Amino acid sequence: MLRGSRSTQSQDTIGFRERGREVNRLESFSDAVFGFALTLLVVSLDVPKTFDDLVATMRGFPAFALCFLFLALIWNGHYRFCRRYGLDDGMSRFLTCVMLFLVLFYVYPLKFLFNFSITGLFGGSAPSATMTRSEFSTLLVIYGLGFAAVYLSQTLLYLHAYRLRDALELTELEKFDTRYQIFRLVTLVGFGLIAALLACIPQVWNWSSLVYILLFPILRTSRMIHRRRRAPYLARLDSQHS
Repeated sequence: MLRGSRSTQSQDTIGFRERGREVNRLESFSDAVFGFALTLLVVSLDVPKTFDDLVATMRGFPAFALCFLFLALIWNGHYRFCRRYGLDDGMSRFLTCVMLFLVLFYVYPLKFLFNFSITGLFGGSAPSATMTRSEFSTLLVIYGLGFAAVYLSQTLLYLHAYRLRDALELTELEKFDTRYQIFRLVTLVGFGLIAALLACIPQVWNWSSLVYILLFPILRTSRMIHRRRRAPYLARLDSQHS
């Protein structure tokens, strides 16, 4: 039975029992807030009336796509948390509401930054094209702190789940996966804080936005190491069910 169910699971989720199979009110509320946040990201609420308006709107879609991707990643992280642990206690509700509040705060700096940085590359007019260097530096600080705060709230959710590991009856494999997820989220928080700090230093503020690029190889490498170290746990689980 275990082996048959694995065909629909990714390599990183095999062996982790889903405790939250049904959508509760907290998850429904979270989905509604994420949907509202995506509405705020829409390039334009007005239907283009001329071809020039349509072209101008289309130039904003690359920035919209990246913003959509970031919000989708945050949503997916919370979705996996709800499915894996199925928590609906007071602390989980509080931390989830904190995360949703931060997501709504994060939307406008996210949209403004990517509109300013990316739309201009496609021939569009970036918002506030006369932004000074100090203003752009402040924008990077706001973005970095918002980035760190959102992932810190998710880190606290996973720490809360790990604190309840005995009540949740987490297996050794599930404890290992939870610790890895905490490490991954702490890394994201750290990079957000580092980027915000670099944006405050005039000599290196240009490096602030480049810090996020380093996340891709670092997180990819950590995932590869995690899969390698996870294999013995999975082998023991197989032996127990054979």
